[in-house]
Amino acid sequence: MATGVSPAVGNWYQGSEQIRFEVTSLDEDDGVIEIQYFDGELDEIEFEAWTRMGIVSISPPEDWSSIYGEQGLDDPGYTDLSARPDSYQYTLDDLERDE
Repeated sequence: MATGVSPAVGNWYQGSEQIRFEVTSLDEDDGVIEIQYFDGELDEIEFEAWTRMGIVSISPPEDWSSIYGEQGLDDPGYTDLSARPDSYQYTLDDLERDE
């Protein structure tokens, strides 16, 4: 079954097996479409195979951010605030000299 749906980065699709995925990049040099399934798994589809897969464009799932793990998009996943504060500025005295 051929499809007229073109892959676009950031768009969501569903294959003939009802599996939902987002296109994350198009690699024309290697001839592959890089995708991420709703469960977070990464995969590739060859451009030639895309046209035979019966893929349809769909709306993003309601909670599509869950593919990025428990912390979501706004939480970087770390709490170490002992790193250099924003107000810290280096001075020349902070640098060690090679002599």
